[in-house]
Amino acid sequence: MNDGELNEYQIVFDGGSKGNPGPGYGSFAIFHSEDLILYEQIELGDWVTNNEAEYRTLVNALERLLELVGAHSKETRVTIHGDSQLVVNQVNGHWKIKKAELFTLRNQIVELLNQFGKAEVKWHSRINSVYVLGH
Repeated sequence: MNDGELNEYQIVFDGGSKGNPGPGYGSFAIFHSEDLILYEQIELGDWVTNNEAEYRTLVNALERLLELVGAHSKETRVTIHGDSQLVVNQVNGHWKIKKAELFTLRNQIVELLNQFGKAEVKWHSRINSVYVLGH
């Protein structure tokens, strides 16, 4: 199966904390082609850094997409957009990870990404996250 035959999805995600660390939150949207099929807001606990919130939100988004596509994950192409240069560059292996918590989360994300036929993680500007997610 070539890339043109893969079922295409997009994820937009963002996370943060009120304080740093503080109460963590995140939200993500999943699109199939151009259609919004899922939007979720999540609470991530009381003592979360901004970076941990970004990572954990992406984990949640990928797990939800895997639930949606089920046994068809290898027939699925997912393009992920986030406004955290740190998360995007660390997940893509361009930047080093210094904190053990983030290293563990990054490895979890890579394992999730490997379950898809094709996956790309791309940076986009903050205004795009605000436009899609409202924050």
